[in-house]
Amino acid sequence: MPFPMVQELLGSLFKKPNTNPFPAAQLPPTVTGLLEKVGKGEAALNPPVPVPERLRGKMTYVRETCIGCKLCIKVCPAHAIDFVESTKKVRIFVSQCIQCGQCTEICPKQCLALSGEFLNASHDRYADELVVD
Repeated sequence: MPFPMVQELLGSLFKKPNTNPFPAAQLPPTVTGLLEKVGKGEAALNPPVPVPERLRGKMTYVRETCIGCKLCIKVCPAHAIDFVESTKKVRIFVSQCIQCGQCTEICPKQCLALSGEFLNASHDRYADELVVD
């Protein structure tokens, strides 16, 4: 199919969401109270949803393979990829990335990939763990 994003879009129309529900069926007055009830066996927590096999998570980058062609920068709709002139390599801001996968499809050296890691939270959007370079 010449338009891979169309196939992805149509496929997502018929999939069940892969999100974790809130740990409790009803919002508790306090979280500590809920945890005490769980400890006593008076309440149960919703089990986590298993991670889907083809989850598109945090971006990975093989720096040594990159040729600095900047194609990934041109196709990134979120402007999450930056070019570092001093190293002639790219830098990816995970906090801006929307995991669309367009950069992975256009990369001629296949040095970009989406991993299964999805815990990308931090108090600082430019923290070292959220910048891949």
